[in-house]
Amino acid sequence: MRLAIKKRARSGGGGAGPPPGRAGGSSGLRRSEAAPRGARGGAGAQLAAMEKSRPLWANPLQFVFACISYAVGLGNVWRFPYLCQMYGGGSFLVPYLVMLIVEGMPLLYLELAVGQRMRQGSIGAWKTISPYLGGVGLASVVVSFFLSMYYNIINAWAFWYLFHSFQDPLPWSVCPLNDNHTGYDEECEKASSTQYFWYRKTLNISPSIQDSGHVQWEPALCLFLAWLVVYLCVLRGTQSTGKVVYFTALLPYCVLIIYLVRGLTLHGATNGLAYMFTPKLEQLANPKAWINAATQIFFSLGLGFGSLIAFASYNEPSNNCQKHAVIVSLINSSTSIFASIVTFSIYGFKATFNYENCLNKVILLLTNSFDLEDGFVTASNLEQVKGYLASTFPGKYSEVLPQMRNCSLQAELATAVQGTGLSFIVYTEAIKNMEVSQLWSVLYFFMLLMLGIGSMLGNTAAILTPLTDSKVVSSHLPKEAISGLVCLVNCVIGLVFTMESGNYWFDIFNDYAATLSLLLIVLVETIAVCYVYGLRRFESDLQAMTGRGLNWYWKAMWAGVSPLLIVSLFVFYLSDYILTGTLQYQAWDAFQGQLVTKDYPPYALAVIGLLVASSIMCIPLVALGTFITRCLKRGDTPPVA
Repeated sequence: MRLAIKKRARSGGGGAGPPPGRAGGSSGLRRSEAAPRGARGGAGAQLAAMEKSRPLWANPLQFVFACISYAVGLGNVWRFPYLCQMYGGGSFLVPYLVMLIVEGMPLLYLELAVGQRMRQGSIGAWKTISPYLGGVGLASVVVSFFLSMYYNIINAWAFWYLFHSFQDPLPWSVCPLNDNHTGYDEECEKASSTQYFWYRKTLNISPSIQDSGHVQWEPALCLFLAWLVVYLCVLRGTQSTGKVVYFTALLPYCVLIIYLVRGLTLHGATNGLAYMFTPKLEQLANPKAWINAATQIFFSLGLGFGSLIAFASYNEPSNNCQKHAVIVSLINSSTSIFASIVTFSIYGFKATFNYENCLNKVILLLTNSFDLEDGFVTASNLEQVKGYLASTFPGKYSEVLPQMRNCSLQAELATAVQGTGLSFIVYTEAIKNMEVSQLWSVLYFFMLLMLGIGSMLGNTAAILTPLTDSKVVSSHLPKEAISGLVCLVNCVIGLVFTMESGNYWFDIFNDYAATLSLLLIVLVETIAVCYVYGLRRFESDLQAMTGRGLNWYWKAMWAGVSPLLIVSLFVFYLSDYILTGTLQYQAWDAFQGQLVTKDYPPYALAVIGLLVASSIMCIPLVALGTFITRCLKRGDTPPVA
C-alpha cells in the first residue's frame, strides 16, 4: 500500500486492552451492562458473555478522536496534494468527492458497525459472522503487521530531521566541502543540498538493492526511539492511547494552521494556490483520475486493516456509529484539502524562488559574457535582450547558449513529487529559504511525528486487540508484555530499513505489502455482511442496538455499488501490474546525482510475491482448515474434488 494513499498513508490511535472508563469495578473501567438485543443463537451467547466484561471508551469523543488520529495521516499531507497536482488541480476534487460518497463513508460505516455489533477485534468479529471467515481478520492482522514493520521508519526519519532542525544553519541548506576543502562535494553539487542530505547523510543509500550494506547506527537509534514512544503509548492499552489521541489528532491541525498563515505570506504563494485551484476539466475524462481518487479515499480512511473494527468494539452498543462514520469521513477529506492549500502555498514559494533564481543566473551570465551594464538586463526584458544578442552576436551567443537554462515557472509548479520526496526534499528545500528556518523546520517535523505516531497507534491496535481478545494469548501474558513483544519484534525486523539498501525495501513494502490485499479484504468483508450474515439481519441488529435503521443509501452502497467499485479497482491494479512487465525501482546514482531506473532482482520479486500472497492466502486457507476441522469433528471424511 502506498503511504500517500495510505496513508495513508494511514492510521490512528488506539491500542490493545481495555479503554478508560468512568465508573465501576476496582480498575475504574466502565463496562457494558447488556448484550446487543440483536444477538442470536450461539453467537448471541458468546457476545453476551463478552458484554459482561468488555470495557468501553471513556466517552464518544475519545472514540472519534481515535478514529480521526487513525484516518488523518501522512497520506493527507504528501499524497493528496500530489494527486491534485497530477490530475487537474481543482477538477480532481470532483472525482474525489464522488468517491467519498459512494465508497469512503459506506465502507467506513460498515467496519464501525461490525466492530460495535460483534464486540471483538478483527479476527473474532469475522469468526462470529461465520467460522469460515476467520481468515479475513487474520489477513487484516498480517497486513497491519507488515505496515507497522516499515511505517515506523518514517517516524525515525522525522526524529532525525527534528534533531538536526536545531542547528544553525540547517545541515541540508548548504553542500559540504570536499575532502581537499577546495570546493563543494561533487555529488552534492550535481544534485542539491537537500537531496544530498536525504540520500547520503540520512539514508547513506547504496547504488542498488543488491548492495545491502550495513545497519546505519544513527537511523537505528532513531527507530528504537520511535518504537519506544509507540510502546509507551500502548503500554496500558487504551487507558494510555485514549489520552494520547487527543494530542496526535489536534496538534497537527495547530501546526497546519500556523503553516497556513506563514505560507500565505510567502513570496509566490499565490502562484502555487492558483495552480492548485485552476481546474483542468479535461482530466475529468481521464479514468486514472477517478481510479486514484477512489484509492486515495480507500487507503486514507484505513479500511481493511482491522483498526476501525478494534476501535468500534469498545463502543457502547447504542453508540451512533453512523454519525461518527460521516464525521470522520468529512474531517479526513477536509484535512486533505486544507493540507493541500498549505502545501501549495509552500510549493508556490519554492517554485517562484527557483524560477527567479534561474532568471538571475541567466541575467548574470549574459551580463558577464557580453559585458553589459548592471541592471541593463531584467526579468521583464530578458527575452527581448536574448533575441537582440542572438541576432547581433550570433557566434558568441551560440557559445553561451548551452550554459543558459530554460527558466519556466509553470515547469517548476508542474514538477510532481509525493511521499518521502515531498516531505524530506521538497519541503526542506522551501524551509531552508525561509526566515527563522529552524523554527519552521521544528514545527514541520514535529507535525510529521504527530501524524506518524497517531498512525502507528492505529496499526498496533489492529494487531494487539485480536491478541488480547484471544484467551490463549491473554491467559499467559499480560497486555503490557504482549504490547512489548509486538513492538520489539517489529523494531528488530525494522532494522532492515536502516541498512544502506533499506530505502529500496521500504519502497517494496510501501508499494506491495497492502494494496491488493486490502482491496480483497474489504471486498470479502462487504460480501460477508450483505450475503453471508445477511443485510436484513444486520439491519435488524443495528436497529436493536442503536434504534436507527438503514436507509436506502447505505443498503445500495453495501450491496452493490461499493463491491463493484472494489472489483473494478482490483482488476485495474492487476492489469496495471501485468502491463507494467518487469517491476522496476528508482535507485540513487551518486555519480549523476539523480535517480535512475533499475529492474528488481529475482529475489526481490519473490519477496513482493510473498508479501501479497501471505495475507491474501489467509482467507482461503483458514476457510479450508475450518471446513476440514468440522468434518473431522463430525467423524466425516471431507469430500475430495
